[in-house]
Amino acid sequence: MPRGVDVPDGRGRTGLDRVGRDLTGNPDVVVRDVEVTSDGWHVLRRTTYDRRRPDGTWTTESRETYDRGNGATVLLHDPDRDTVLLTRQFRFPAYVNGHPDGVLLEAAAGLLDEDDPETAVRRETQEELGVTIAGPLVQAFDAFTSPGSVTERLHCYVGSYSPADRTGAGGGLAEEGEDIDVVELPFVQALAMVDDGRIRDAKTIMLLQWLALRGRSRGA
Repeated sequence: MPRGVDVPDGRGRTGLDRVGRDLTGNPDVVVRDVEVTSDGWHVLRRTTYDRRRPDGTWTTESRETYDRGNGATVLLHDPDRDTVLLTRQFRFPAYVNGHPDGVLLEAAAGLLDEDDPETAVRRETQEELGVTIAGPLVQAFDAFTSPGSVTERLHCYVGSYSPADRTGAGGGLAEEGEDIDVVELPFVQALAMVDDGRIRDAKTIMLLQWLALRGRSRGA
């Protein structure tokens, strides 16, 4: 049996098989069993539940869920120069699934860990982009990024920046294995890169489209 149930896993966690057992929000779903199948840095579970169909009959289903925690992301836009600030980094899962080199352009993002979403996104912006966000952030939306298998809920923000706010080099944390380039692009070019496939990251595409629909004034 993987660690994290009765024996602590590598992060000191136990009781990982309890997640989901107490759900009561949907009377048509009754959780029967939760099995931890992988105890890596993130957690893979197999949950068995009974589900009542629209015709009133019940069926037993089993689904695997990948729990990596919740995250936050921000698209930074300079309204005076109409530019956006993105990261560029290697992503092995994209590489192994057909991306030519696995190097993606993305909005800055990270897991919440123990922080609230806005605190987390300000932290990630400083670490990845070297930007200290001086003004308020707008929470554009939150989304379940891959609800068929991944539990993550991603809090998505838009904020303004100027050259004066770039107080550090960015690049991420070396101790976490991050190797990030900071990329500044005209907003219209970033949109064009969505159209031609040079930007393939879902959260970044959604935020660029949100900003395009809302207008690009300060604080949009």
